[in-house]
Amino acid sequence: MVDVRASINNDKVTPTPIAARCGEEWKYAAVGQEHRRAVVAALIELAASDDWQDRADAGRALASFAEMPESQEPLLHLVLDVDNVFVTRVTAEALLARKDLAGFTIVAQALASADDQHGYYIDDAVNAVFMMFASERDQAMEACGALALDASAPVRQGAAELRGVLAAIEPLLYPQDPA
Repeated sequence: MVDVRASINNDKVTPTPIAARCGEEWKYAAVGQEHRRAVVAALIELAASDDWQDRADAGRALASFAEMPESQEPLLHLVLDVDNVFVTRVTAEALLARKDLAGFTIVAQALASADDQHGYYIDDAVNAVFMMFASERDQAMEACGALALDASAPVRQGAAELRGVLAAIEPLLYPQDPA
């Protein structure tokens, strides 16, 4: 079986075996930064839509690019969406599901300035992502500890709030004791 990925040449997409582009090693070809920036730009445009469904889709997809500086402000706006808390919930959930500092930082910033309604839906997203495994919740709490040292006061404040929400979660599954 030959693994095939699309190759983009002059706006024409053609399937190309990976081996043809990467020598004999079967690796996924890295998408260049210019392609990532183009995707982020399109998602930022979608995030500005008047349609809440477009904004929710943009939030879920843009969360995949949270480490890119140009995505961070639009993601923050989506987590604090003024028109629809569903956008808040799904964007926060997607950022938290990354389980990394990029996602946690944006959620922490949002928590620092969230009103009660947005805070409720962000808390819901935290519970949805971290209610299953104690180890994942604990790792997220450690990340919040790292964010407590951030240069930004809103990130530090939000990280403390996020850590508090995480501490209140009673996960369903704990690591098995080695006996």
